Amino acid sequence: MAVPPEHLAAASHPPPPGPAVAFTLRLGEALHRYGTPAHRLERLMQRVSERFGLEGRFFSTPTSIFSSFGPPEALRTSLIRVEPGDMDLERLTLLDTLADEVIHGNVPPAEGTQRVDAILAQAERFGPALQLLCWTLAGGAAGRLFGGGLKEMAVAALSSLLIGILAVVTRQQPTTARVLEPVAAILSSAVAALAASLWGPLSSQVATLAGLIVLLPGLSLTVAINELATRNLISGTSRLTAAALVFLQLGFGVALGSRLSGVLPTPPVAPLPPALPDWTQVPMLLVAIFAVCVLFRARPRDWGWIAGACTFGFAGARLGALLLGAQLGAFVGALLLAMGSNALARLRNQPSITTLVPGLMLLVPGSVGFRSLSSLLERDVVAGVDTAFSMLMVAVALVAGLLSANALVPTRKVL
Repeated sequence: MAVPPEHLAAASHPPPPGPAVAFTLRLGEALHRYGTPAHRLERLMQRVSERFGLEGRFFSTPTSIFSSFGPPEALRTSLIRVEPGDMDLERLTLLDTLADEVIHGNVPPAEGTQRVDAILAQAERFGPALQLLCWTLAGGAAGRLFGGGLKEMAVAALSSLLIGILAVVTRQQPTTARVLEPVAAILSSAVAALAASLWGPLSSQVATLAGLIVLLPGLSLTVAINELATRNLISGTSRLTAAALVFLQLGFGVALGSRLSGVLPTPPVAPLPPALPDWTQVPMLLVAIFAVCVLFRARPRDWGWIAGACTFGFAGARLGALLLGAQLGAFVGALLLAMGSNALARLRNQPSITTLVPGLMLLVPGSVGFRSLSSLLERDVVAGVDTAFSMLMVAVALVAGLLSANALVPTRKVL
């Protein structure tokens, strides 16, 4: 049967995309840029396309989005190349609110596209000075939460400040930003070795690890396991490989920076100063929460909710670890954190990631993975493999807690 010429012309020259398609693509690109996982991104784009009667198919990877519209025999497919950016909870919240308004018909898609561009173009809420302060506070707080004393806290705070300055300087230069992790590891390890030589006995490992706390890819590892658990295999595998590469870069930098201790004068052997009392972890936890809120660019109105959710999850993880062990403790912490975040999301009509992501930062196993790599670099293979297995089990426990919480307390929103 012959096909009419006008149908051939229509097939070879499909109509231009409408405002609904343009809004869906622009929204997906914006959400991807600020750290939305693949399974959440694809579901939200699917909801938007269904709202306008579009037959859409979406596939997200850590660096791209594939979108197809139309029936299988006449697809219009687009590829959007995306460079992942920093987590920005405020912009994610604004984009989620905008998506709801468009889905419910309160905002037309053409205006929605303009508002997406306006959200992306708005100025940063927190300036470089406050961000550098929070890099410093994060390092110092991590030094205490990792069991260090005043010396370790001070050294970690100084290292984290120097790394933060380096991150701010290289943020606008992609070629130099790609070497941030190894250079930062060299810097943190060298500062710890220099401080141990000049300032007396301290735990160089705690000081080095705490100084790198912002760069540890524990959150990326957890997101990767979560994507694998939700059958987003390509995106999850890519993120898992990227997290492993960051661990390797940090390990290489620490191994190189620690060589500095070989050329410095050896300090006299002396016992480590006594540990700080346990109650000091509480104010350091609050300091860490404040630093995470600023570094993840959360809105100040959300800080109180974030602090409550983080404290709830952190306390649950510590109590679970005491009663059930480290892995089940991580499961309990993630379960309580996600249930609380989902309940708050239903109550406030806000995305659950606003409180979930900062809370996960206090539970993720990045420090465990770093210790595993350090053991392997020191040729302690048994300890390194054992610690790496513990890291993966903690990550799996976190993901199991998140998935269980979503089943027990489902949220109305995708994000």
